Amino acid sequence: MEVHLAGGLPAMSIVGLPEAAVRESKDRVRAAIQCAQFEFPARRITVNLAPADLPKDGGRFDLPIALGILAASGQIPLEPLNDYEFLGELGLTGELRAVDGVLPAALAAAEAGRRLLVPAGNGAEVALSSRVEAYTARTLLEVCALLQGRKSLPAAIAVPTRRRPGPDLCEVRGQAQARRALEVAAAGGHHLLLVGPPGCGKTLLASRLPGLLPQASEDEALEAAAIASVSGRGLDPAHWRQRRFRAPHHTASAVALIGGGAEPRPGEVSLAHEGVLFLDELPEWSRQALEVLREPLESGVVTVSRAARSAEFPARFQLVAAMNPCPCGWAGDTSGRCRCSPDAIRRYRGRISGPLMDRIDLHVHVPRLPPSQLRPDGPPGESSAAVQARVAVARTRQLERSGTPNARLGEAQMRACCRLDNGDQALLERAAESLRLSARSMHRILRVARTIADLAGSADIATAHLTEAIGYRRMGSADGL
Repeated sequence: MEVHLAGGLPAMSIVGLPEAAVRESKDRVRAAIQCAQFEFPARRITVNLAPADLPKDGGRFDLPIALGILAASGQIPLEPLNDYEFLGELGLTGELRAVDGVLPAALAAAEAGRRLLVPAGNGAEVALSSRVEAYTARTLLEVCALLQGRKSLPAAIAVPTRRRPGPDLCEVRGQAQARRALEVAAAGGHHLLLVGPPGCGKTLLASRLPGLLPQASEDEALEAAAIASVSGRGLDPAHWRQRRFRAPHHTASAVALIGGGAEPRPGEVSLAHEGVLFLDELPEWSRQALEVLREPLESGVVTVSRAARSAEFPARFQLVAAMNPCPCGWAGDTSGRCRCSPDAIRRYRGRISGPLMDRIDLHVHVPRLPPSQLRPDGPPGESSAAVQARVAVARTRQLERSGTPNARLGEAQMRACCRLDNGDQALLERAAESLRLSARSMHRILRVARTIADLAGSADIATAHLTEAIGYRRMGSADGL
């Protein structure tokens, strides 16, 4: 931020590709300076926002512009400005208002060894990073008093972290195979597809997955919180450690999923970073929207490129998808009510491309349960806490062995961690030939088998672990669901 005062008719111009909100800051800054009992210079004022070729948006530049004008006119000392970074929007009375994107700024300030001053409304958010020295102020006058050495400001204080109670797995009746698949998916970070008739509990099961995942580490939680901070959707500092569960409607566009806009913003895949992205009614999604998922499912990052700039957002999420087996939803049901023709079923399932299906590790059938298993007074299922305890032990084994969940094992790590004996290797090859699986599917079977072995506390992949992993791929074979 550079400010220059020159002779001539009084005027103020802001250069450096300011958007409308930044251009309008001149009126807010003038009123705030006058309300703080300072003199607004009756000179030609030029404010330069560097670098000049990077578009600037939002009200976060108000406070730096006001301080620059006051320092350039000699009303506050210049030297103390070298010790701080400033962010904040100004009200007409000089009140400081909270802005978006403060947490990434705090992380950058900590990395650069700088102190940060933000509005009081951003104090809890900026305090999430324990590595930054951050202070809060309520008005422009308080900031000027600090720079003049007349007052000290309070440090940013984090609010107590609370765990928001989520849906519990004990509320799910029956569905033993689907519950087992949820546990395997949570333990290894695997993607999951649930297929079954309407009302069988697919959404109910998917919403329980975040409660089975291990608690996010500080770095993982900070990354996810930083994305929420810049998204414009707000960040709740009290629940920043919880895994996110995003469930966009099937009418969402490819841009809504992947991110974009004239000024690139994160999409649903990034807002679900280190959490769960749930796509219900998978065949009803547009083909274009689903195909944009292929790259982030493999790489864990999204690069959004526009004419003016490009941005890279992390997108390591777990995909949970749900779908019916046919247009009417009842194919394969014991009631025999399905009347869809084989061609109609084939077209319906063909809306999901083979490459996308290939990237989903676990394909699970969720059947309709008999009414006798759905009684409200029936015995509850196993709780999320009990399953999460087993998941945490299995995930700890993975991190100690390779430093990453099994779903993210690289080729070299997989060769070291997923070795099979000759008999099991022959079994895998026969299954791949019979089900016409791709090389990617074979590798994903090995990663799932490694997770099943970790849940069993086994150092090696046994035949039982491999056969269970193969069973989760039968529905995604070349023969269809």
